Amino acid sequence: MRAHDQHDHHVHGDPQPDGGLRHRLAHRLRPHSHDTADKIDAALESSRIGMRALWISLLILGATAALQAVIAVWSGSVALLGDTLHNVADALTAVPLGIAFLIGRRAPNRRYTYGYGRAEDLAGIVIVLTIAGSAVFAGYEAIRRLLDPERVEHLGWVAAAAVIGFAGNELVARYRIVVGRRIGSAALVADGLHARTDGFTSLAVLLGAGGVALGWQWADPVVGLAITVAIAAVLKNAAREVYRRLMDAVDPQLIDRAETTLRTIPGVRNVTAVRMRWIGHSLHAEANLVVDDHLTLLQAHEVAADAEHQLAHAIPRLTGATLHTDPACHAGDEHHVDLSHHRRATMASGPIT
Repeated sequence: MRAHDQHDHHVHGDPQPDGGLRHRLAHRLRPHSHDTADKIDAALESSRIGMRALWISLLILGATAALQAVIAVWSGSVALLGDTLHNVADALTAVPLGIAFLIGRRAPNRRYTYGYGRAEDLAGIVIVLTIAGSAVFAGYEAIRRLLDPERVEHLGWVAAAAVIGFAGNELVARYRIVVGRRIGSAALVADGLHARTDGFTSLAVLLGAGGVALGWQWADPVVGLAITVAIAAVLKNAAREVYRRLMDAVDPQLIDRAETTLRTIPGVRNVTAVRMRWIGHSLHAEANLVVDDHLTLLQAHEVAADAEHQLAHAIPRLTGATLHTDPACHAGDEHHVDLSHHRRATMASGPIT
């Protein structure tokens, strides 16, 4: 049985006696709509928030790269030039993610029945590949400079540009990660982690410039190799997050919370299965509920509707839930198969009475 998204035609039932006051207060302090239109509006609002984060990040990184470019040309620092190009590349990662947010706004259709939210996960793959490219580039430049050292002038300005690069990237990283976690976008979080790797690269330029000032020509490439290792560690975390999203992984605590919530619904005797998956930055849930076998179809529907209502309150960013009810004495897949065979055999021999 599917609990409808629109609840105009059924009653949710009163809150449980043991938590009635708390439930009513929570419901009024945290209003929650279950209409399909409101859920679509919430998803669009998340996309708008994500797009705003991308544009602000692009402006900050663009200004950072412009300042670094001026100093890189003036000082002749190849390391700073590489860091500048790296920041430009990071700013450009906003392009696939922005496209993904725009695609994700498209309404579901008969081919893409869950919508286009998965475009964010594809963008996440592009971002992970960009981080990998950054690690390879940083490692290559470090080894090249170790084998063929180059003289750097105006070290004070180079150091200042490195600080600007780190500050700009760290600001963008924190902003993207916070917004990404707020709207549930793994791709935006991965993009924030990528910005953080660029900040590490800028620190490498700063430390390298300090070493060169002390006469250690090898300092810059050695620090560059260390930063390459740090970038690889961030790459691992970003890749793992995107991989888990592609494999429909969710936080096990969400499953525990959903099961606990569903078992407190009046009329639910047991919960035999709970499944969740991310679609873009929205969650969809499926669950099998065991109810009393004497309930009418309408009563079982009301139990499922109440369960969906409470589940939407308990699970953040949940925009849809499909709930199936099983009779208590016959719950299980084998019973479903037996019922199907019995029903078709009965229909073949005569009308069902």
